[in-house]
Amino acid sequence: MDRLDCDRMFLAVIETGSFTAAAEKLGTRSGQASKLISRLETDLGVRLLNRTTRSVVPTEAGRAYYDRLKPLVDELDTLDLDIRNISQSPRGRLRLTAPLTFGTLELAPALNAFAGLYPDIELDVSFSDRVVNVVDEGFDLAVRVGRPGDSSLIIRRLCAVRIVVVGAPSYLEHHDAPASPADLGQHACIIDTNFREPNRWPFKGETGEVEMVSVDGRIRYSNAEACVQAAELGLGFACVPAFVAGEALRSGRLIRLLPSFEPDPYDVHVLYPHSRHLAAKVRLLVDFLSERYRQTPHWERGW
Repeated sequence: MDRLDCDRMFLAVIETGSFTAAAEKLGTRSGQASKLISRLETDLGVRLLNRTTRSVVPTEAGRAYYDRLKPLVDELDTLDLDIRNISQSPRGRLRLTAPLTFGTLELAPALNAFAGLYPDIELDVSFSDRVVNVVDEGFDLAVRVGRPGDSSLIIRRLCAVRIVVVGAPSYLEHHDAPASPADLGQHACIIDTNFREPNRWPFKGETGEVEMVSVDGRIRYSNAEACVQAAELGLGFACVPAFVAGEALRSGRLIRLLPSFEPDPYDVHVLYPHSRHLAAKVRLLVDFLSERYRQTPHWERGW
């Protein structure tokens, strides 16, 4: 019996709470599970588990051994996977989460290009504005706009996204363009309810600090694309991420307003769990996205 087999069985017994469940998890018999644990206790010269007819409970030494052993075996498994990926084409499933609008408009084309380069990697992508727990929910990495908010993950900046106020020429034919954010109170505004404070738009004040300006309007959407579409029809001004309005600004269907009052851009980050031996497929995607967004984003060009 290999010592690593004993260690893996010990971990499984602690995590499942029984010899039978641990044996099923590792694909063997409960009798074999008991032999592996006995061999381990003999090798270490200490009792690791207190066994009763109803439960299996670690001793003080058993708990200490588990706490030291678990990260070592996890690291060994990660190393094994990484070496396998290095020795052959990267393969396997890659789970990614990203915000809905940025994901569908901007990230999907990048991921499709990545998929074309690495046909053995399976992409499982969740586009949602819900902030997921990357580790607990089994994701390999996440893309987030704004503050990353999770110091337990490795964070790598991809690019910046400006928040812009836009309006259509048809609206401005009948209304004066706002000279300052305070003037927005006299205008119809299209409200994006995805913002934390939908009726308060951020602008840079005279001191450089962000100031929130109250706005109002009869049209409210929980989607920035819908807000842009309404703005293009002359129904009011919209405050949206630049990547949503970029094409309309380039074509002249929308005009950028109050540019000197725009707040500092939001950063887009990719986040992934710490690992000394990062799986090759994760590293490949992180590097691919970093290179793709290294230049000025395409949505900011031409307007």
